[in-house]
Amino acid sequence: AVISASEAMHYLHQSIPSLHVVYATLALLFIFLCLTIIGISESAVVALVIFIFHLASMALLIVSASFFLFKNGTSVLHANFSLPIKGGGLTTALFFGFSAAMLGISGFESSANFVEEQKKGVFPKTLRNMWLAVSILNPLIALLAIAVMPIAAVDEHQQSLLSYMATLTGGKWLAILISINAVTVLSGALLTSFVGVNGLIKRMTLDRILPQFLLKENKRGSSYRILTVFFLLCVSVLFVTNGELAPLAGVYTISFLLVMAFFALGNLILKIRRSRLPRPEYATPFVVVLALSAVAVALYGNVKMRPQYLVVFLQYFIPVMLIIYALLNRLYILNFVMDLLTNITDNLRKIAVVSRMKINRFIKKLHEQEFVFFSKADDIATLNKVMIYVQENEITKKMKIVTVLAEHQVAPEKFMSDFEVLDRAYPNIKMEYITVVGIFGPELIERLSKEWNVPKNFMFISSPGEKFSYRVEELGGVRLIL
Repeated sequence: AVISASEAMHYLHQSIPSLHVVYATLALLFIFLCLTIIGISESAVVALVIFIFHLASMALLIVSASFFLFKNGTSVLHANFSLPIKGGGLTTALFFGFSAAMLGISGFESSANFVEEQKKGVFPKTLRNMWLAVSILNPLIALLAIAVMPIAAVDEHQQSLLSYMATLTGGKWLAILISINAVTVLSGALLTSFVGVNGLIKRMTLDRILPQFLLKENKRGSSYRILTVFFLLCVSVLFVTNGELAPLAGVYTISFLLVMAFFALGNLILKIRRSRLPRPEYATPFVVVLALSAVAVALYGNVKMRPQYLVVFLQYFIPVMLIIYALLNRLYILNFVMDLLTNITDNLRKIAVVSRMKINRFIKKLHEQEFVFFSKADDIATLNKVMIYVQENEITKKMKIVTVLAEHQVAPEKFMSDFEVLDRAYPNIKMEYITVVGIFGPELIERLSKEWNVPKNFMFISSPGEKFSYRVEELGGVRLIL
């Protein structure tokens, strides 16, 4: 979000030199905070218009630079390629060039946010179209840039390079057009950041990883507290880096490449732990490992180029991870605090008693949340895995095991005896076995969620097979745990 807003204002600064970039970036972040709070979200029509305008602008820039190159010759290109390579030979240059070029696939990481909203078969086309655009535009514009301007000029104007390139090859009108295009595209990316983070934090809060007060919504249905916290985080990043693009880009670089690496790791884990899970597209383990290796090399190369940016990244990454770790283990922390309060001195005993009452009330509220597992009359080993997962990852003392049966069908006797054994094995969790007559699907899940007042993200299933009638995303947030 910060890099998009800052980059947009740097391009606008090219057309309006009096513009203060840092204050303008702050203003743009605040504008989009207000827009998202009042309920503005992403529009497919607006996105299509911006996309077409962007492609048209890039096409004009390519034509203009090509004509400039045809008219003025390739002397600048030859001069640039004749310069000595800094910091090593050709191999080093290719390594760092590859590491920097990997950032050109930006956009792939946010495309995953829209998988569940797209029709079947659309997502692969989205990836293909982005791959085509990146494969054509990025190397072509990079080649034209070093063909029409000296390397020194590239370094000098790196904050708004395309605008300067447009001024050089097409004149002021083209520079203004490119600046407008940059502002619109980057503003769209900024909106995507706010919407995406809002969805992510809301999901984490619903799963009780983050504090529940973040879920508070206004009359328009916007989670304004989440958006405000994200805005304040963006402002802190902006001022910690003094609004300079290089450190901002460094933070973004590491974050982006780590996200791409986790996509590959997640894919490998799914292959190992969820091998039965239906999937419309399949990538071979070799391809996934190759992609992961390429991202790891790019990450190492970027950190090697500018190790100081890793420090800025860690200034945010470490505190966030510590906070999330503390929230995930809050029950242990609260019990530890209770023990401390029990042994407190007489002078503070009244405060200790009040504090213990409040903590006890909070712990009791955490334990009251009920969870549901939809069982296919599984064996005791499977149910035991479910209970181990719940005990290790969730805070609850109530668990419903539900089997959906056809009419006149009954649960196997062996399953009932296994359930009784399991119930005795976990005395701290009240287990209840329920049979429901019907067909397992989104409608049944919706009905039971309302009837039992259990959010769908607190309902679990094991991995469905290929013959399952629904896609997992159609179940409304039910979680796979086995």
